[in-house]
Amino acid sequence: MNLDAHWMPFTPNQSFKAAPRMISSAQGMYYTTVDGDQILDMSAGLWCSNLGHGRQRIAEAMYQTARQLDYCPSFNFGHPLAFELAERLAQQSPADLKHVFFTTSGSSSVDTALKLTLAYHRAVGQASRQLFVARERAYHGVNLGGTAVGGITGNTREYGTWGNVDYIPHTLDIDRNAFSKGLPEFGIELADDLERRVALHGAENVAAVIVEPIAGAGGMILPPRGYLKRLREICDEHGILLIFDEVICAFGRVGAFSGSIEFDVIPDLYTTAKGLTSGTIPMGAVFCSHKIHDAIMQSTKDGIEFRHGYTYSAHPVACAAALACLDIYEEEALFTRASGQISRYLEQVLHNLKDLEYVIDIRNYGLLGAIEFEPQDPATPLGDRIFAEAWNQGLMIRGLGNMVIVSPPLTIEQGHIDEFAEKLWQSIRTVVRTPKSAHASGIS
Repeated sequence: MNLDAHWMPFTPNQSFKAAPRMISSAQGMYYTTVDGDQILDMSAGLWCSNLGHGRQRIAEAMYQTARQLDYCPSFNFGHPLAFELAERLAQQSPADLKHVFFTTSGSSSVDTALKLTLAYHRAVGQASRQLFVARERAYHGVNLGGTAVGGITGNTREYGTWGNVDYIPHTLDIDRNAFSKGLPEFGIELADDLERRVALHGAENVAAVIVEPIAGAGGMILPPRGYLKRLREICDEHGILLIFDEVICAFGRVGAFSGSIEFDVIPDLYTTAKGLTSGTIPMGAVFCSHKIHDAIMQSTKDGIEFRHGYTYSAHPVACAAALACLDIYEEEALFTRASGQISRYLEQVLHNLKDLEYVIDIRNYGLLGAIEFEPQDPATPLGDRIFAEAWNQGLMIRGLGNMVIVSPPLTIEQGHIDEFAEKLWQSIRTVVRTPKSAHASGIS
């Protein structure tokens, strides 16, 4: 097979193509490689396969819908599945966040939320509110808007910042919060930096604050106790909208339908994708409040109220997949499973690794976990090397610099966690005892 034509995303293409990790099938908690090896999926694909792999019910729903209605434009046309899905999602959504705008991904959900924010402020006569306040080490997708409000410098360095954006600090504080179980105790005062941003720019110019309840790709960074509530208070004081990026947190990852429910903080908008269809087909959704929806609708008496959308918004096959996923989430009580015994067991197993060499922090919440290592050679970070070795051991995790991160399917059982612990332990011990050059070709 010639691998040259495919330019792979977020991948060191030359290294990968020298030693490719090729997958041929998936079922339950496992991938199968082209060589027939079983790989335990502790990443839920890419934070998205919440229901595990190979769910026939979802595949059948997609197949039957594709046979009946392969495509329907959502500009000036509709189909019943889109309205049924929006209604069912609205029933799960907290407070008055009952209006659902369908997108195609997490990235497009973020851009949609940013545009809804600007449209709202214009509709209520506050068009000067153009500035977005984001957070260091945040990831909000890869479209220009999401890149602009992202705080991972490696993702923005080549493109600059498109838009009017300022940043508040991230909340990772290993000195005070190392080895926290659940939300860390220290750091609520970091939210007060938003007050300084507002004072600098003027509240009349600030449109919204956008944060992930739990930052994912930036390093599985948890909000300190009370931090999100404090952000909400400051936003309310100054008439600023609060946007939660819940592309990772929503659909059961943190023990509730959304992070806003779990942490009892209601934003004005929140973005979703990934778990919406359990990774089976691209789809996203933005939830917004009555206040935002009604203001935009009333600002235009005739014609299109919100000039935005995608060719594949509310695609019928994606809607069918999402509806089948909702059935499974609800029937198997998976929205809340990550708040129970299985997450406590994962927590216990993760923290049992704290005495391994170079480990400086372990943090977890729901079915999310991260192990951070003492920085070594920046050209070959330990997390990246452990990721590569874990694959050799039959384990899929995420390597992010000096960290490894896990976000398994919500269907994980204790036996899978035991298997994960053994393979991860072996991977770490192998890497710290092996010359760095031996792993160079496997960095990802």
